[in-house]
Amino acid sequence: QVHLVESGGGLAQPGGSLRLSCTASGRIVADYVMGWFRQTPGKERELVAAVTLSSGVTHIADSVKGRFTISRDNIKSTVTKTATLKMNNLKPEDTAVYYCAVRHRTQSEYGKWGQGTQVTVSS
Repeated sequence: QVHLVESGGGLAQPGGSLRLSCTASGRIVADYVMGWFRQTPGKERELVAAVTLSSGVTHIADSVKGRFTISRDNIKSTVTKTATLKMNNLKPEDTAVYYCAVRHRTQSEYGKWGQGTQVTVSS
């Protein structure tokens, strides 16, 4: 069983920055991929960034490329890993509930989700 704990989020002004972190623990989490999704009412959930916890290889959605980055910690643990989503130059359209999720690297579906955290970009 993998456990996820999210932190960060909140309110930012346009052009500002926020950071979201997600800590996965339990099984050999180094075998997992961690993704950050976001969702607004009436829209489909969107994958904005993902990182392979063992290698640190990242994926950034085109919609946020150049503004968002994702990284994972370099702590030598295979059962606890933290990934951080750094969001810069925030825009009002980035306002959403952001969810952390993980999938095993051999699977395509994300099977474990965090509780979600609100990000609001407004002046």
